[in-house]
Amino acid sequence: MEERPIQLGVRILLLSDTHGYMDNQILGMVKECDEVWHAGDFGTIEVANKIASHKPIRGVYGNIDGREIRNSFSEQLFFECQGLRIGMIHIGGYPPKYAAGVKKILKDEKPGLFVSGHSHILKVMPDNELNLLHMNPGAAGKQGFHRMRTMLRFTIKNGKIEDLQAIELGKRV
Repeated sequence: MEERPIQLGVRILLLSDTHGYMDNQILGMVKECDEVWHAGDFGTIEVANKIASHKPIRGVYGNIDGREIRNSFSEQLFFECQGLRIGMIHIGGYPPKYAAGVKKILKDEKPGLFVSGHSHILKVMPDNELNLLHMNPGAAGKQGFHRMRTMLRFTIKNGKIEDLQAIELGKRV
């Protein structure tokens, strides 16, 4: 009988809408994870570079991101992690009211996890029609209407999401 290697999982820090803001609290959480995913509106390339100096980063550009971010990240990202297909688009909407054209993309790409940002509102919700979980980590930065800065942390192991945590970083001042 062939032995299969034990998969420990990949610990993900998911953030969005930093709008150029990065502090030691966020960087401390970056260091505790295996990968960082950023769902757009980095604000500056320095935010991406600070994260990348500690951990691998995946992300998409957002509507406020300029040329440097757009040259480094795409508008859409689809990839596999630990047997789970992931999709990421900054302005994605929510189930069942996705942004224009997003539902067709999701039907074609068939992710098990769809990540978006933009709204500055942390939400995790299933889409039973498309058989996926939608995550929006809210906003980790200080620009915008949100009151609480937020992000998400979770593990992907054997195609499943485990240990999902909503993290509050404190009030936006």
